[in-house]
Parts: sequence; C-alpha cells; structure tokens
Amino acid sequence: MRDRVLVVGGGVIGLSCAWQLARRGHDTILVGTSPGRSGAAWVAAGMLAPVTEVQFGERTLTSLLLEGASHWKDFATSLEETTGRDIGYDQTGTITVAVTPSDRAVLLDLLAYQLQLGCTAHRRSVSECRTSVPALAPTLSGGIEVPDDHHVDNRALLSALLEACRSAGVELVEEEVMALSTDNGPTVTLTSGTRLGASTIVLAAGVGTADIAGMEGLGLPEIRPVKGHILRLGPFPGTPQLGRTVRGLVHGRSVYLVPRPDKTLVVGATMEERGRDTTVQAGAVQQLLADARTIVPGVDEMELLEASAGLRPSTADNRPCIGWTNVPGVMAAVGHFRNGILLAPLTAHAVGSLLEGQSVSSTVTGLAPRP
Repeated sequence: MRDRVLVVGGGVIGLSCAWQLARRGHDTILVGTSPGRSGAAWVAAGMLAPVTEVQFGERTLTSLLLEGASHWKDFATSLEETTGRDIGYDQTGTITVAVTPSDRAVLLDLLAYQLQLGCTAHRRSVSECRTSVPALAPTLSGGIEVPDDHHVDNRALLSALLEACRSAGVELVEEEVMALSTDNGPTVTLTSGTRLGASTIVLAAGVGTADIAGMEGLGLPEIRPVKGHILRLGPFPGTPQLGRTVRGLVHGRSVYLVPRPDKTLVVGATMEERGRDTTVQAGAVQQLLADARTIVPGVDEMELLEASAGLRPSTADNRPCIGWTNVPGVMAAVGHFRNGILLAPLTAHAVGSLLEGQSVSSTVTGLAPRP
C-alpha cells in the first residue's frame, strides 16, 4: 500500500518535493494557490550560487549550499528529460566586480573567507573581468571569478516542475490551507472547508507557513519575510550581452545581473525588512537601475519589462528547517531564504529519504527540528 503524502505549498520547494515523492511511488497531493506561480521563486533570478552567497559566520550554511549545488546537474537533466523543456540551466560561472577601492577591499576579504571554506574562487583584474564580460564598465576596481556558481531560468523551472508533477500523477488542489490538525492523524482544512488527511504532511509554503492555524507544538522556528525588489529588462539591438551572471558591489550595495537565453536580463535584488509588504517602490527600482548601469552601462538602452517584489522566507540564522517536526506525521521544508531554488533538489531528496526511514547527510539533518 502506497503512503498518502500531502505537500502544502506550490512554490519551488513544494513542487520539487511533490515530484520526487510521486517518482518514489507515493500517492502525492499538492495543495496551494497558483502552483508554479507562487512563492519567492517566481520573483527571483534563479541563481545557484553557493560561493557568492557566502556570508561571514555562516560556515554550516555554506556547507549545505555546496551540497545543494552538487545535486543540481542530475536534477536539471532529469527534469528536462521528463518534460522535454529547456529550463535554462547555465553553467558558465559568475563574475563578481567591485566599483570602488573600498568595494574591492570587501571583495578580497570575502575571497579569503571563501578560500578558507574550501570554495573555488579566483581574483581577477579589471582587464580580465572585461575580457570575460566585455559589456562591463572600464571604471571598475577588480573582481572575483567563481566558475561553479551557475543559474537557471526560474520561471521555466517552475513551469517544468508543474508539468513534471502532473506527469508523475501528483493530484493538484488549488486552494489555500487554513489550518493543520493532528488530533486523529495529520489533516489540513482548506479555504472551502474541505478537510484532507494523509499519512504524512509536508509543510513547504514559505512565508505562508506561518499563516496556517494549528502550528503550535511543531517546534518550527519563526519564519520572517524579507522583501526583495527585482527587475526584468528587455533586449535592445546592439546592446552587448553578458553571457554569464555578473554580481557587483557598488559603494557597498550588492546588485546582480543575470542573462536569459531570450537575451533579457534580470536585475536584483534588494533586502528589506518590511513585513508582508510587496508593493513596488520607485526608490528601490531607481537604485537597482543606477547600480546596474554603473557596472554595465548598456543597461541604459534596455526596456524595463517588469518591476516586482517578493518575500523570502527566512529564519533567524538564515538556515532552512528540513525534517520531521515534533508532531508525528508532519514534516517541514521551510525557511530557505535566498536559496530556495539552489536547495530545491537536495530538499526534495532529503524529504523523500526521511519519509522512507533512510539516512541523509548530517549537514541536512543537523538543521532539522528534533522530534
């Protein structure tokens, strides 16, 4: 008899978990509004950047991100073969550049820390950076090359995951989960009043997880929203294409530019503590554009196609919570912050393995709530 598993959340984590669970032979239901277009992953750039996302004091998280990156090639190949869709998985690497000498000093400190953690990264001169990416401004102060930081087209990925779920027999219920009950086995109540039960419930609803009633006693950390603005720019004839992801420090502010196969460009992303606010603010858009054009002057000639804002689900220490909760039959896959797309394959693998009683990496289980 197959296990009945209910996955709550239609973003990249929920879809990845549902697809992998169905492939493992479990009777899988995914519940969430607008699956494939919800969550932080829709408003994202799709960076797979375990090295350039390194922050001082986050050694354990960096180990997890590096492990997550190691799952990506097989995951992308399997997804593309299953669906026949190109998800824009690009392995050309990343260049991080500095605008001012003080920005360069910060980058070099970060490079030293990256190398201390065993990451692969190389110092590059301005001329070397511009040889790699000719569209860069000539007034930069230097940079770092990270060959193993890649990117994927986030929206193509979500569309492919949704199709893969359908092909694998995942039942899609496009409603919001209002409450969780575990009195007589794990059960959720939907907006329509319908109750759905399962042998296992996987909570993967990002910042929406905190809105579900009945979460007391699960042992989950607080999931707080961190707002991020992001822009999408259209191609302009004659504008030099980047060819790879470019990240930069501009007077201490971080910005990134991620090229797409259709020659559009994604520019992001701010980090703002504004609660659940997702309004697009003119000042944030202006700052992103100004910083992007400082690094790549050709941005001036591109059309502004979209400006949007999303909410990253973050924990106090920025580490995700993956594993069994304190309540039998309820598992969590939440709190991925900036790294939901990067960690989606690893998270899905860990959820499937833990559900079947198998061991997973200590890096992952070390982040799981203890039953």
